[in-house]
Amino acid sequence: MFKPLIVFIGLRYTRARRRTRFISFITLTSVLGIALGVTALITVLSVMNGFEAELRERILGMTAHASITGLNGELHDWRALEGPLRQEPRVLGWAPYIEAQAMLNSERRVSGTMVRGVLPDYEPRVSEVAKRLVEGSLEDLKAGQFGILLGSELADYLGVSLGDKVTVITPQVTATPAGILPRLKRFTVVGIFRVGMFEYDRNLALIQLDDAAKLFRMDDAVSGLRLKLDDVFYARQVARELGPKLPDQYLVTDWTQAHTNFFKAIQTEKRVMFIILLLIVAVAAFNIVSTLVMVVTDKRADIAILRTQGMTPRNVMGIFIVLGTVIGLAGTLLGGVGGVLLACNVETVVPAIERLFGIRFLSADVYYISELPSKLLWSDVYKITGVAFLLSILATLYPAWQAARVKPAEELRYE
Repeated sequence: MFKPLIVFIGLRYTRARRRTRFISFITLTSVLGIALGVTALITVLSVMNGFEAELRERILGMTAHASITGLNGELHDWRALEGPLRQEPRVLGWAPYIEAQAMLNSERRVSGTMVRGVLPDYEPRVSEVAKRLVEGSLEDLKAGQFGILLGSELADYLGVSLGDKVTVITPQVTATPAGILPRLKRFTVVGIFRVGMFEYDRNLALIQLDDAAKLFRMDDAVSGLRLKLDDVFYARQVARELGPKLPDQYLVTDWTQAHTNFFKAIQTEKRVMFIILLLIVAVAAFNIVSTLVMVVTDKRADIAILRTQGMTPRNVMGIFIVLGTVIGLAGTLLGGVGGVLLACNVETVVPAIERLFGIRFLSADVYYISELPSKLLWSDVYKITGVAFLLSILATLYPAWQAARVKPAEELRYE
């Protein structure tokens, strides 16, 4: 049997006759179901990719890609490490820091926070805090003037603004004739930053490195060096390669150790969403089963005639596999195109829907990311469309097998 005949008959069955309009309607719903499922899956995964990329950018914009610290939590003579770091091609910049927990007291409230001492000249090399300032400037942190930069949420909680005073209370204590008293120092608010992450906007304050050394009694030591790399995904590799090049008293860590659980949770959520939304595609794909079963029932006499003319059961199966494959391919392609177009225009479509219906999906008062970001990965598109098409082909096997079992003698007995 000439193979294109199988394709010709299978394609012919996709066109409706007057008495088979209902079957064609079911076929259309199967195509649209697959298309909607694929579109939804591509769009949702693209939005989740966008959220992950946005969060990674914000987190890694404030935290170190890698850090060098001492085994006892202190790093002496950090400038001696600048030579070896310059020889590392993936290290773009470094900056010393002093970090410790403290209490911030204003006239209204008290809040615990992380206080980080930085050098204004070095800090822009490793973080984006200078770009995230909504008031003030990083250069306003000058040694001996005891200025402080606060996260926007922390400033709001304490009820302070530019020029106000806050008292920093450290865990270290001072022995006096009156007893043991905590160390405290008055600082002037010289800037406010907003990163868009609660971890930093509510729980971080920046002061000048020399002021931090005096406040926390670090003398000439720092807590460590923060490194910025050319590619954050090479952080673990750089940390492993850099460690043996430094003396034994130094410890090199990377951002994956500090935030690994957070990004693993996002990856787990993406996998769960993929499985859940894939069920929509699976339901639509297996609608092909009911469509083909009805086609087989309607075409039993035609199948019997084809069998009497020499068509083998395998050829009959091929006809209905072609029919189901065309349905699945049409839905997959339609959904793939729709998903790519929607994913690429989410940031335009969502605001238009919000304006049309007067609603707000992500309120800026509640969520730090008030706009839906989207990042289309072609690997996701290929995976989704491939799985959808595979499910469509699998859905054709049972009806095609039933068609191949039609017995010409029984079907044509009363014809």
